[in-house]
Amino acid sequence: MQGNIIQVEERVPLGKGIALSLQHMFAMFGASVLVPILFGINPGVVLLMNGIGTLLFILITKGKAPAYLGSSFAFLSPVFMIMGAGATQDASRYPLALGGFVVVGLVICVVALLIRLFGTKWIDVILPPAAMGPVVALIGLTLAGTAAKSGGLPVPGVELATIDYHNVIVFCITLLTAIFGSILFKKFLAVIPILISIVVGCIVAALFGQFHIDQTLTHQIFILPQFQTPQFDLAAIAIILPAALVIVTEHIGHQMVTGKIVDRDLIKDPGLHRTLLSDGISTALSGFVGSVPTTTYGENIGVMAITKVYSVWVIGGAAVISIVVAFIGPVSAVIQAIPWSVIGGVSFMLYGMIAASGLRLLVEAKVDYSKSRNLALTSVVLVTGLSGAYIPISASFNLEGLPLSTIIGMVLGIIFWLLDKAKLTNDRD
Repeated sequence: MQGNIIQVEERVPLGKGIALSLQHMFAMFGASVLVPILFGINPGVVLLMNGIGTLLFILITKGKAPAYLGSSFAFLSPVFMIMGAGATQDASRYPLALGGFVVVGLVICVVALLIRLFGTKWIDVILPPAAMGPVVALIGLTLAGTAAKSGGLPVPGVELATIDYHNVIVFCITLLTAIFGSILFKKFLAVIPILISIVVGCIVAALFGQFHIDQTLTHQIFILPQFQTPQFDLAAIAIILPAALVIVTEHIGHQMVTGKIVDRDLIKDPGLHRTLLSDGISTALSGFVGSVPTTTYGENIGVMAITKVYSVWVIGGAAVISIVVAFIGPVSAVIQAIPWSVIGGVSFMLYGMIAASGLRLLVEAKVDYSKSRNLALTSVVLVTGLSGAYIPISASFNLEGLPLSTIIGMVLGIIFWLLDKAKLTNDRD
């Protein structure tokens, strides 16, 4: 132990360790369970697989890289394209998304092997920062309307006479709690403003008769999570697959940030190939049993930065707690009973944060927009994602939005790289 710092491999006393593990579990809880709520699936299986995925991560990385694997937001847009969003969801189509998750997980494993063999520079060729930034931003931007509609706000296509202003009030209070909580809360509360906003929103919803916790307490104490079997459909896989690039890029960024926090080069030891392989295996396994894709969680990186507790034993404890909670019936029932007005309020901010993180990627990568190719890449990716243009894949699916813009960004990125190598561009590096 160095001063107040608890290093990666250090153990902590049991009592303190449980408290620290609970903190990590709650840090990921609000955002991580929001994904299955938005998909309309049982959150128990997600909590189970997040815990298992985290333990696998620790095992594969030999306990050298502290990270918690939570539910990925990168897949929201493509999954909604497959099964619909909010009240229009068709739950019977979720297995098609699961097949895509499995394939994405396997692709990430292949990327890990390529990184082991060739390093990471080729990723910037396939999807350079000028394209990756707007791709990440589109994850949030394309979902903004969904959050507003789920929250019961007046939006195009909805008649004012049908608006329940109780829903609007709950939405606004939930959103404002998340906004000001992220700015004003101190210490541990500053790590969980999303969770607190959900609790506050549910209390307000209960006052309006929209949330009945007494019904959730009648569930069995111990239950088995609800598993589903994936279905493999080429059209659905084509829609889901581009999100793999977002996961890979996000993962690399998280490992670099975590390495700076713990003052170790995690890219070299245990190696980016090991951490990414762990993420890929976790995502594939989650798809096989009916869960959602996983990713290293920025919320938990934030906890480590604040507490200076980097111990993988603490993070492993959080994973075990998540697994235990997955089998507690009332917890899953309470999560599933959360009103859409509350979910809309939380997701309204989260989708905006995802969009802003795309802009942050551009800033941190120092993308130079005096270069014509960077301006062209960002412009075309953004317009493609927001234009509504699509390519028909089958009678059931169209390639549009995030997946289409990602593919176009990749094609342009490779073409620009080839032109640059041929010394045909006028703004080469």
